[in-house]
Amino acid sequence: MSELPNVAFLGLGHMGGPMAANLAKAGYAVTGYDPVPAAQEEATKNGITVVGSAVEAVPAADVVITMLPNGKLVLDLYDEILGAAKPNTLFVDSSTIDVADARDAAGRAQAAGHRAVDAPVSGGVAGAAAGTLAFMVGGSEEDFAAAQPLLDVMGRKVVHCGGSGNGQAAKICNNMILGVSMIAISEAFVLGEKLGLDNQALFDVASNASGQCWALTSNCPVPGPVPTTPANNDYQPGFAAALMDKDLGLASNAVRSNGVEAELGLRAAELYHRFNTGGGGGLDFSAIINDIRDRSNAEDSK
Repeated sequence: MSELPNVAFLGLGHMGGPMAANLAKAGYAVTGYDPVPAAQEEATKNGITVVGSAVEAVPAADVVITMLPNGKLVLDLYDEILGAAKPNTLFVDSSTIDVADARDAAGRAQAAGHRAVDAPVSGGVAGAAAGTLAFMVGGSEEDFAAAQPLLDVMGRKVVHCGGSGNGQAAKICNNMILGVSMIAISEAFVLGEKLGLDNQALFDVASNASGQCWALTSNCPVPGPVPTTPANNDYQPGFAAALMDKDLGLASNAVRSNGVEAELGLRAAELYHRFNTGGGGGLDFSAIINDIRDRSNAEDSK
């Protein structure tokens, strides 16, 4: 059996920390960096060698994994660390960023003599901790094959989506579907309430009929029908509305730049942006039902 590659993991927050911990548990030597002291402390407890800077983490690494909040941070970090990495290092970016930024990052890595894939994730903090994330990967067949063993440790489903940037493309398309679906489900429940329909009754019908979808059966926005959903825990995320706002913003940018008529996707982006900036960003994205209900009741009182 060949020796496991050394891993540098940059970004040890709510998602990156558990992902790196799972690699360490699987026997990988993981060197990590995060500017937040609490993240450093938690990573150390989980068997990760924490160092004082990103540049310090990468020279001995065969694989560098990044999990950062936005594309600018990814590009700035790549500019900082590419020269410190040994030749032919594999860069795996699991951040959710713009498709153009992902392709730019891959291009910069390749120009510096390295390999690169974009590998955004779905599954949230719970999936990161459990090692059950879904990875959508963009890059060459060869680079995908090199990254897959590590992704298999951190996730349950790994899909090669094509060339550089296509992992990000799949992520934003999927989350556009999810955002539109959650709004539609939420509007239907509020309409049902107005019509005197019990939430459980609507769930029992829709979950066994043509309205069935993940937003309904796995993340139902009303308390009761699915006991494990955030709706039964004061809408604690889960997948935060602020992240849905971010992802739909990325989808909207792609829609406009590629001339796609996507009226529902653009409108969903507007609604989640309003909900996020109006104070709902820290709640699960299913909490948008409360905004829809409140606005509906305000209309009734006019």
